[in-house]
Amino acid sequence: QVQLVESGGGLVQAGGSLRLSCAASGRAFSTRATGWFRQAPGKGREFVAAIHWVYGNPYYEDSVKGRFTISRDRAKNAVYLQMNSLKPEDTAVYYCASGPRATKAVSDYDAWGQGTQVTVSS
Repeated sequence: QVQLVESGGGLVQAGGSLRLSCAASGRAFSTRATGWFRQAPGKGREFVAAIHWVYGNPYYEDSVKGRFTISRDRAKNAVYLQMNSLKPEDTAVYYCASGPRATKAVSDYDAWGQGTQVTVSS
């Protein structure tokens, strides 16, 4: 069973940067995909980025392309989301998730972290 813990959220001004971390336990983690999702108040959970541990090739939601970078560190069993040029509309709780495929669908992920708050002030 995969267990995930996010960290790195906080308050930042527009144009600033944050790096989120997702630490994982569970042997299966490194053979699956990891995705980052976010949920703003009153909205549904939306896809941000995903990467498969074996196949690589990260992909992103259009609104974050060129600003966010997802990466993985095998030695640390962790996945990161580097967020640059942050905008107020990026404000949300960010979740990492693990699943068999790197897709945009929430339902394709069967393990979730508790989330970390990101707040971008204007």
